[in-house]
Amino acid sequence: MNTKKAVFSGAVVLYFIIGLEILIMISPFAGFFYSVFNPFLLELARYPATKWLSAFFLPHMIVPPDGFLKSIRVLGSVLFVGGVTLFFICALQVYSHKFLRKGAVLKGLYSYIRHPQYLNLAIAGIGLSILWPRFLVVILWLVMVLMYYFLAKDEERRMLKQFGESYRAYMNKTGMFLPRGLEKTILPSKGVGRIMIYSLLCAIALGGAFGLRAYTIRHLPLWNEGNVTAISIIDEDRFKMDHRMGDIIRLEEINKRIDTDSRYLAYFLPQNYIMQGLIADTGGEWRLYKQHHTISMIIDWIFHPFRHLEEGHHAMHMPGMHNIDGNAVVRRLIFLKIENVTGEKPYDVFSINAKRTPVFMADVDIHNLSVLFIKDLPRDTGWGSVPTPIF
Repeated sequence: MNTKKAVFSGAVVLYFIIGLEILIMISPFAGFFYSVFNPFLLELARYPATKWLSAFFLPHMIVPPDGFLKSIRVLGSVLFVGGVTLFFICALQVYSHKFLRKGAVLKGLYSYIRHPQYLNLAIAGIGLSILWPRFLVVILWLVMVLMYYFLAKDEERRMLKQFGESYRAYMNKTGMFLPRGLEKTILPSKGVGRIMIYSLLCAIALGGAFGLRAYTIRHLPLWNEGNVTAISIIDEDRFKMDHRMGDIIRLEEINKRIDTDSRYLAYFLPQNYIMQGLIADTGGEWRLYKQHHTISMIIDWIFHPFRHLEEGHHAMHMPGMHNIDGNAVVRRLIFLKIENVTGEKPYDVFSINAKRTPVFMADVDIHNLSVLFIKDLPRDTGWGSVPTPIF
């Protein structure tokens, strides 16, 4: 029994380690983590049948472009923080009863459902899937939920053996994961029915993730002309991008680097945009795992979901984030070559199977239409070959 619980607990820990990848990748331990995890991600990304698992389904690098996507992102923080908080409250009840030898916990949330700890971990897992929206995290969440079910059944068998009829009476008054009345209404008691419910949960989770990805892509702030598609990172830049991008790509220093036979995706962003290392290796200062502000960046990521995207992290915030100096309005453009794309629509460059290769970056005074700085980029991002978000 202990071995089984250890295996299940290990699987749950593994889920949260992978789900909390974003926290690890901005920490000094990123290199150690990716020495183990990145080969697995790269193996998934090699094949069209599995490449989608390493892809993302919600905005992570850009400010969500509409109220619906912003509310989903806020909901992620609420579910994650709420689920983790209630989990620890329930854990405190359980371990205090064990320490004081009070027997089974039957009060608080336990007076309504028998396994509130597992329920709250599952709720926190939904939030985590929104905060770090890889499809792989959703798949692992579904595996974790199934393990919770079997672990809960195993625990109930042990509790019946230990407490007998008193625990059976408690089971008759409470639901497993939901209040009894609700659970009896929506959850079948037979095994086949429960398999169907789990299959439905899988369909809803994965279908919802693919639906959110399609919705996100159709609502991205894009500009397109010929073989170049551009995306603005912050809301206030969309107007600037729409009115200046056509002139920018015709500037001689930029135009000569654009091959007419290739497709490109250009990121339109402030010079000091904090997440640019996820797009390309634009400099060591944007490899966030080399910074010393990990805790404050984590707090911002959870409790201020848009501040680090709109303004840059307060610990790295520099005067002139928007680079306005007299009549100069400077924006950084990062160009990626897009390959393995068949469609002609602008949002086709975000296809899961598309190959994206950083090509060059340019700092442009978009008011005076002059290139202030330009350089070719290495093929990897600031995190090397790790599959990173595209929007």
